Amino acid sequence: MLPAKAGQLLRAASLLVLCVWLHAGDARAQNAKAEAPIPAATLALMSAKGTSAAAPVLFRAYKKESEIEVWKKTAGGRFVHLKTFPICRWSGQLGPKRKNGDRQTPEGFYSVAKGQMNPNSRYYLSFDVGYPNAFDRAHGGTGSAVMVHGVCSSMGCFAMTDQVVGEIYAIARDALASGQAAFQFQSYPFRMTAANMARHRTDPNIAFWRQLKEGSDRFEATGDEVQVSVEGGRYAFAPVKDPAKERAVAIRRAAEEARIAALVDDGAAAVRTTYSDGGQNAFWAALASKGVSLGEVSRPEALAYAGQEVVVIPARRPAAPIPEATWAAWIAPGTGLSFDRASARFVAAYERAPDPFAPVAATYAETLPLLVRLALDAAPSTDRAGHPSGAWAGMANPLGTSGRLAQR
Repeated sequence: MLPAKAGQLLRAASLLVLCVWLHAGDARAQNAKAEAPIPAATLALMSAKGTSAAAPVLFRAYKKESEIEVWKKTAGGRFVHLKTFPICRWSGQLGPKRKNGDRQTPEGFYSVAKGQMNPNSRYYLSFDVGYPNAFDRAHGGTGSAVMVHGVCSSMGCFAMTDQVVGEIYAIARDALASGQAAFQFQSYPFRMTAANMARHRTDPNIAFWRQLKEGSDRFEATGDEVQVSVEGGRYAFAPVKDPAKERAVAIRRAAEEARIAALVDDGAAAVRTTYSDGGQNAFWAALASKGVSLGEVSRPEALAYAGQEVVVIPARRPAAPIPEATWAAWIAPGTGLSFDRASARFVAAYERAPDPFAPVAATYAETLPLLVRLALDAAPSTDRAGHPSGAWAGMANPLGTSGRLAQR
């Protein structure tokens, strides 16, 4: 029988071994999650689109649509859309994040380096999007640790569920491991279409959203990562080195501004979109309605009041087109809108009968100037006494040879 002290030491040693074994098991499980390969179907999709797991990656998030897009760079140097993942939960309202604890998911242009990847996240896996950036700090933005992570619970983050974030994490991880220094994360309130900009034109955030749209238009026109900085508290975008791409940017920007103006002129409605506390993609909402468990979901009661639209300016209906039979009756003969009599008698030249005197008139028009010129060339000149001279000197005096009329 072991002494009491020896027994205590043995139990302590056994407990230590058990803890180490359990910790090692947890570490192995955590490493397995963080090192899981990109799904074979996604790798095949990359190959079909002319890219690979090692190619640079870029993400674009849309809060209203509750989606995150993955874009990969091709051998030709242009980013192409790879996949779209549904967001299970985001919190707050449309608009930028301003301060710590406001539950807002941020909007803007962010950068994610390798050090922002978190394989040990309490929310399965995650990466920090980089809030606050230079723009946020210029406007007094506070807060930190705004993540794209697993589960379905958000306090200002993009919650994707474990399976979805596992694939997103793997795609980002492989790009960073292959030499990409940092990837861009673009976050928008909604898809930056002309229709959405016209629809939200009275929102207090519209000036900020116009800046985001400029960056979005640049990316759409060029397929290049947006080169963004902050000047005077505003996002500023460096021109593309390729003149052809910069012309494409200018063309797209002009076309989009024209579309927005046309929609407003045509009477498009203006709205404010409000949320009780963020939203959720319809894909996850449909699963939940069928009884599928989404795990931990933050404030599920708020989802019933997500995306409520308040009409600020009602749509103006365009005037209905007037039927042809109606306007034809309005301009019929004898009505107030009919043509006057002179107009009614007008016949176009190509519809008239030939004029039999036209050749004579043409001849007259051609010969008259000649006769006038000859007459002027032969006009009489006079001597100092006032008598005709030159060719007219020998002509009979129209007043008589005796000149009596002149003497009377």
